[in-house]
Parts: sequence; C-alpha cells; structure tokens
Amino acid sequence: MSRQLLSRGGITQTHRCSHTLASIVDNLSPAVAKFHDVVAVKGEGCFVETACGKRLLDLTSGIGVTSTGHSHPTVVEHIKKQAETLIFSQQNCLPASPASIQLVEELRRIMPSTLSRFFLCNSGSEAVDNAIKVARSFTGKRNVVSVSGGYHGRTYGAMSLTTSKTVYRQSFGVDPSVVASYPYCLHCPTRVAAGGMGYGVAPRVPGVGEEYAGRSCCGTPIQDLHTLLKTQSHPSETAAIIIEPILGEGGFLVPPPGYLEELRKVCTDNDMLLIFDEVQSGVGRTGSWWAHQGLTAVQPDVLVFAKGIASGFPVAGLATRHDAFDKMAPGMMGGTYGGSALACAAACGTLQAIREDEMIANAGVRGEQLMRGLVELSRKYPIAEVRGRGLMVALEFESSGLGRHTVPNPAAAVVEAGFDEGLLLITAGIKETVRLLPPLCITKDEVAMALDKLEKAMNMVFPNRVGS
Repeated sequence: MSRQLLSRGGITQTHRCSHTLASIVDNLSPAVAKFHDVVAVKGEGCFVETACGKRLLDLTSGIGVTSTGHSHPTVVEHIKKQAETLIFSQQNCLPASPASIQLVEELRRIMPSTLSRFFLCNSGSEAVDNAIKVARSFTGKRNVVSVSGGYHGRTYGAMSLTTSKTVYRQSFGVDPSVVASYPYCLHCPTRVAAGGMGYGVAPRVPGVGEEYAGRSCCGTPIQDLHTLLKTQSHPSETAAIIIEPILGEGGFLVPPPGYLEELRKVCTDNDMLLIFDEVQSGVGRTGSWWAHQGLTAVQPDVLVFAKGIASGFPVAGLATRHDAFDKMAPGMMGGTYGGSALACAAACGTLQAIREDEMIANAGVRGEQLMRGLVELSRKYPIAEVRGRGLMVALEFESSGLGRHTVPNPAAAVVEAGFDEGLLLITAGIKETVRLLPPLCITKDEVAMALDKLEKAMNMVFPNRVGS
C-alpha cells in the first residue's frame, strides 16, 4: 500500500483480516502519517502480529519506545500488580505513590551524578517545553539555541526548536528559534574539498570501524556557533543550548569528538544551561544508560527523557542539577497525568528488565553485529554511510543520480520492500536514511534474520546492484 494512498484514506484490504484500518481511517486525522495498512493485534519480544496474520520483525520499537520488547513479562507483571491497587494518583492532590517513589530512586541510580532533581510528565514534547521553562526562569534570559536537524517535539515550545523537517512546523505560526549549524560530516563541503579527511562508510565504533577519537572535523559548526552568539543571540539573552547527543529524526548523526565538550564550555563561560535531549537516544539504547556517556565526559545541566523509559506507557521528564528549579514558585510547573502510579510502575518494570536481562550490554554487542552486517551490505548496495551507537543505527543511501544508482527515494523504497519481507522499518531526516531501533532484547539470530530480510529488500530496490 503506497504512502500516498494511506495519507489520503484510500485504504483497501486484500486479505481476510479480523480488524481493518479501512473501517476507521475516515474518522482519523489525515495529518497523522500512516506508513502501512496495519492493525497490530499482538506483540511479543521483537515481533508484532497484525490482524491479517502477518508477522513483522520490529526494527522501530515504536520509534524507540518499546525498549524491552513487546509485552516483556517483568513490565507486564509490574503493570498488573499496580493496576490491582492504585491506577492513578494526581501529583498535586496525591503527590506520591510507592511506584513514583521507587521510580525516583531508580532514576537517581542511572542519571549522571550532577542531576539530582526530577520532574515527571507524559511526553518528550511536554518535557522539552518544561526544559525551556527551567532555562528561562533559572537564567532570566529568553533565547534557546537549537541545532540544525534537531527534533524536539510537536507542541509549540518544542516545535519552535525542531528543524529536522519543515513539515513539523510549517503553517503553524511558530516563532522562529535561533539555530546553530550541526556537523553533518558526510555532507560537509570542507571535508569533501579536503579529500575526505579519512571519512568512510563504517562507523567509528570499536569492533566495526576505526576509533572514534581519530575522527576529525573541520571545526566550522563551532565557529558558526561563536558567530551566532555575536550576530543573532548575544550570551546576555541566551538561556540555553539544547541538543540531542545523537540526532534522532535528523538522521542518527553522531557528533565528532570534542563537539559536545565545546558546547559545554560555551554554556559554562556564558551562564547558559546545556540541555541534552535524550528522548530517543537514552535508556540503554546506545549501549550506555545515556548516549552522551559514550561520547563525552561532560554532563548537562538538564537531561530530557521519555520513550524507552516505560516500554510504551506515557512517561517522560527532566533530570536537572539541584538548583535548577530554585527560581520557580509552586504552580509554575505541573500537569494532570505526570507521575501516574500505573505509568511509574511500568517505568520501574522497564528499568528492572533492562538491568536483570543485561540489555545495555546486549545493545552494544548486537549493535556491533548489526553495523558490521550493514557495512558488508555496502559492498553490494549504494550505502554511503553506516552510523550510530548500540542499537541506534542508521544507513544512508547515496542520492539518486549522484552515486551508484538511479532509484528515486531509495530509503522509502527500502522501507516498503522491507515490509513486504516482514520487516518494520522507518526513515529519518531529509536525506535518504533508514533508521534501525530494534528492542534492546534482540538476539543474535534475530539480528541475522533482520540483515537477511534487509538484503532481500535492497535487492528488490536495487536490482542492478554494485556487486552483481
């Protein structure tokens, strides 16, 4: 089923199914993209079963949400047990529950040592909106600098910082934000003019490619940031810099060594807060609890978390330095559902499952296996770059007509072909990129299966492949 048909409600059914999307699609907002004609009825581990009986190997995890896999027994048990005693305790009227107390204790264990206060809410967007509140109230300054290609959410505050695609903010009258350039090294004209600067297809990950520390950068993005602070937003009016340590929707871009350190220095020198948006990259996804921990020793003033923290329940929040809320009065932050007992129980079950099943170590090992397999595929198919950390992996195809193929929109074509092969995939960013975010519990055999299905999908899209 084509994406165009799905987006306009033209759903048809070709198999006998217990439920159909066609039955409700005219009652749903067409502004929400629907990539496949699917009604999901069951999920277990890394697999999802549809109402038509199709079994899909899920390499999206709900865009990084089902970190422990679908219906992990430990998470299910926590949810069942909590639902039998207390489903909801509103955080103003009933400020805490045993589940929320346990979650705060768990967060203290896994957060950077400098972050000791927490705010709980429902979504990454809501958390980012509140991070803006924290930055503005703490510093007394207004502007927040984001980076090109960053994605921070769809609510108005978060949307104002989002630049990964224009579709997220066009026509909505969003106040323009201050945007710094980001080191998208694959497409850096300075690097290309310099002969490549040692940049290759393989990611700089131990066991896959060369050492990360050996990656070089032309330095232009940091120079541009200093220029921005002199021409667009003076430090005296700049409250914070917000960045995803590894860009998510922007294409799973890993910054060069020293980049995050430079951002920390700029913020420290100018009384600005450094905000790490770890909504997609956090909670073990990259082989460490938080993505920045595998890239740098510096720590943020505010860390935003969501998605994989609760295996599908709406839990999000902020972890901040202890004094971050000191200039706020009671009532300046809040929300009806933040800290819900049932959602907190799901989060506690998630963190327990990740720890007991050693999923963070698994993310590292299986991520290396996945990336090595993708690098091998690049010898046959027009893959320009494999990048990421752990099980936050992307492959970017060469642009049509500029490399080894003439296929229009190859990333979307591979996603569609992958679905036909029983793979659930998703694209990322404005380039020809497919992102892979399988559950952290994925096994060696399941990674091998994913690579086999992905190769079959690529063979359908690129029949005149490089190695043929």
